[in-house]
Amino acid sequence: MASILERNKKLKPAKKTREEYAEDALYREVWEEVNNDKTMAFIKKYSRHIIAGALAVMIIATMVVIGVRTYHSHKIAIAENYELAVQKLDSNMLNSVAENAGGATSDLALFQAYLLDNDIEKLERLANEGHSRDFRDLARLHIIGLRGDDMSAEEIEKYLSPLNTKKSPYYYTSRLTVAEKYLAEGDRKSANKWLDIIINDAEAPGMISATAQALR
Repeated sequence: MASILERNKKLKPAKKTREEYAEDALYREVWEEVNNDKTMAFIKKYSRHIIAGALAVMIIATMVVIGVRTYHSHKIAIAENYELAVQKLDSNMLNSVAENAGGATSDLALFQAYLLDNDIEKLERLANEGHSRDFRDLARLHIIGLRGDDMSAEEIEKYLSPLNTKKSPYYYTSRLTVAEKYLAEGDRKSANKWLDIIINDAEAPGMISATAQALR
């Protein structure tokens, strides 16, 4: 039985003979030839698929590049048109920008177009189809300012219901608007319900809270 020292003894690997080196070289050569043959056979068999795949990748890459360039060109054109429309105070140009742009730019252009021509249909479009909550809610408040006298307090409360969330920047203003309409109709009980929401909210803006307390 070998001792521990004998088992741990480092033995130098035996040197290969010339015949063994020649055998290894031949083996590698044969292996490379086989692999080359397999590769060529694979390419011949699937050449159409390989070419089609390469073309597909090239086409997709080209479309992406063109798409990115078109997108940037479109954005630049919209920005230039918007700037020109503002300089000219042209509501029609601003309306066109609103139709072709997206996001807040579209909403801002549409709201500015309304400010120039007082076309309430633009406000209604913004209230119903605006891209951003801020402008949708602002449009609803402006519509109430224009049509509120012809609406009941319940109708106003229902119309402003999308603003009944603190995600809306006009949450407190809309609550106060509803309360004031109920007061105008002589319904103090319903008005106080909305006023109390504002008064009991520590986050309510100071001016709106003070107004609510004065009306309460």
